[in-house]
Amino acid sequence: MRELRAVWALWQREMLRLMRSRAQVAMTLLSPLLFLLLLGPGLETMLDTPAAGAGGEGRGSYVAFLFPGILIMAVQMPALRAGGAIVRDREAGLLRATLVAPVRRDTLLVGRCLGGASAAAVQAALLLILGPLVGLPADPGLLLLLFGALWLVAFSLTMLGALAAVLIRRVETFQALLGMVTLPLVMLSGAMFPVGALPGWLTPVILANPLTYAVDAIRRLASVEGVGPAAGGPTWGGWQPPVALELAAMLLLGLFALAVAARRFNRTG
Repeated sequence: MRELRAVWALWQREMLRLMRSRAQVAMTLLSPLLFLLLLGPGLETMLDTPAAGAGGEGRGSYVAFLFPGILIMAVQMPALRAGGAIVRDREAGLLRATLVAPVRRDTLLVGRCLGGASAAAVQAALLLILGPLVGLPADPGLLLLLFGALWLVAFSLTMLGALAAVLIRRVETFQALLGMVTLPLVMLSGAMFPVGALPGWLTPVILANPLTYAVDAIRRLASVEGVGPAAGGPTWGGWQPPVALELAAMLLLGLFALAVAARRFNRTG
């Protein structure tokens, strides 16, 4: 019970920080909103068959195709950035003060990561308000399902950020790493273009990119008009993995990253 109370307290801390950082939330959502409201319509006017399937069937709005990718973009940055708090606290000496608490070190890591994942998912869920603009049904069950999937993606990305944070000692190095990986992860995930439209030599990188499966899962769950599996998702030898398997892979990735990060965190703090 003591460990659970510690996790709950750290989760609350992250949620309170989210509610008090309205300006930061607005700045985090600014980039996805610009992609959705400016870049999407701009590119749509240049495309003859946006988000169309083979043979021109399944034609749909490019903005609708882009929307699931925008949700993942809104999750990605705050989730990965949550690990940066560990690096900052280490440099400021706050981490050492936290470690004297009478709980396991990995409990502290889990509490912070769960809080960071929840905060990232809430920020992305704010964009679901724009769903009707792209044909997303206003179904409470569907919205709840999408939020659950976004939280799962945020959990995995937060754990990856935490793993990087326990391995990196300087804030500048952590920020440089984020700047180096965030854009390629998005561009090679199918968030902006169907993965089948990308060069074939990138296929191994696309299939190894966890965001590829996150974007495809959200897109197929959303099922916005004219956009579905025909829009082009990842395939394994011509077989498209089901959404449940894609989300399970994200969960396993997050649990693996958590296990490695916790082991390292227990040794070094």
